[in-house]
Amino acid sequence: MSADKTLSFVVPAFNEAANLPALFAALSELSGQLAMKTEIVLVDDGSSDDTAAVAEAWMPRISLRYLALSRNFGKEAGLTAGLENCRGDVAILIDADMQHPVAVIPEMLRLWQGGAEMVLTVRQDRHQEPLPKRIFTHAFYRLVNFGANLNVPENAGDFRLLDRKVIDALLLLPERNRFMKGLYAWVGYRTAIIPYMPSPRLSGESHFHFWKLLSLGFSGITAFSAFPLRLISLLGIASAVVSFFFGLSIIFAHYFEHEVVPGWATIVVAISFFASAQLIATGILGEYLARVYEEVKRRPTYLVSRDVDGSHLPPRP
Repeated sequence: MSADKTLSFVVPAFNEAANLPALFAALSELSGQLAMKTEIVLVDDGSSDDTAAVAEAWMPRISLRYLALSRNFGKEAGLTAGLENCRGDVAILIDADMQHPVAVIPEMLRLWQGGAEMVLTVRQDRHQEPLPKRIFTHAFYRLVNFGANLNVPENAGDFRLLDRKVIDALLLLPERNRFMKGLYAWVGYRTAIIPYMPSPRLSGESHFHFWKLLSLGFSGITAFSAFPLRLISLLGIASAVVSFFFGLSIIFAHYFEHEVVPGWATIVVAISFFASAQLIATGILGEYLARVYEEVKRRPTYLVSRDVDGSHLPPRP
């Protein structure tokens, strides 16, 4: 490992005070084995526990920069804050809950030295997750990749290595609603993949519950896929064709077979169906319009309320 290269560990955290000491110790031990200077950029995403106190206690012992956001902006904003403030020639994004195994990092760095500009980790198995979550995750990635001009790898999370040129490319993207997994895929660059199995969470419970995952899913789909909009058009064409031939069948039955076509039930069902379809279409359009509304306001992705710079790395020029 070249001694003139520098490494940043970007750690977004929300109420992870119980897990941070073990993470800091593991990263500190690993840093001592590397022939490169390192820093930890801890992004406190509006925590209400002792995250700040833990960071202050460890700051004299390790190369640590502590960024406290003014409120909980979400993990995507936390990752963006970490990337905007890290100083390394390469960055590794890692969660604070110890589910991302530190033991994988040397292999990530080896692949980076071999020419990879992004090294992503892919979960080998999701069978320990609830079945509805697995179905939703699979359907989400199929939908995003079906309608997008890129490939977002399924089962690849935020645990990954980014070269400085990849970091700079990500920071050029102006989106406020940032679906990071899609942005990683969009910028491209030479990519290597490492399979891994997440470790059990050291302490506490995951803060990503169903509704947060659903919201993130909508953000990802509307940010990278126009397929739902095209689906509305296809459904409209299909409905028009069905209605046309149904109308022809009624005319034929009335004039040629002299049958009285009962209409009350047909009309009620047709009205209910098309009213539901219109509401769904309006909702899909509303999701895209809401994203446009958020973007045109041009609010910052996050706000920093406190920045304690204990990093041993010099500022970037």
